Amino acid sequence: MLKLAVLISGGGSNLKALIEATEQPGFPARIVCVGADTEAPGLAHATAAGIPTFVVRPRDYGSRDEWGQVFAAAIQEHGVGTGPEPGLVVSAGLMRILPGGFVREFSPHLINTHPALLPLYPGAHAVRDALAAGATETGVTVHIIDEGVDTGPVLRQARVDIAPGEPEDELHERIKQLERPLLVETVREIATGALQLEGTAAA
Repeated sequence: MLKLAVLISGGGSNLKALIEATEQPGFPARIVCVGADTEAPGLAHATAAGIPTFVVRPRDYGSRDEWGQVFAAAIQEHGVGTGPEPGLVVSAGLMRILPGGFVREFSPHLINTHPALLPLYPGAHAVRDALAAGATETGVTVHIIDEGVDTGPVLRQARVDIAPGEPEDELHERIKQLERPLLVETVREIATGALQLEGTAAA
């Protein structure tokens, strides 16, 4: 049974999808903790499901690296990132670039979702950037987090056509409809061994 630590900053729609999946009989992973960098409303999903939560706020520390060390330690207290079975850290809407020390601690067992078909449109404004570029399609990517910004190895992608004149918020919502099941299925594949992470980060 793969242990998951899920990291959020906001409403936690991806977290909710993962909770619902892991509550199904036979799903090969379970969420052991949910962490946030702020008092995220999505933590309520974890609390309702009886999953331990913690908040580690960057402003409480003297540097990003110090924050990252404390954030990592909070995850490891729940058995993820330690021992012979490292588990999996899932950035599911954590709106913050993780420090290099944190990434090195967990990668390649550290994944993220991004609302674009990477390597196209990395960064915080992927949907807006796709529209500005006149793209006719975009999508969502699940990838391993490395020390760059959305530069880690791609694990899975799903595509969506862009309708002419489509507003950014509507396109983003359609991407989210793909994002949740893609994340769930990627976690399932990692948990069953159908998708291998070891060695991927160096590929």
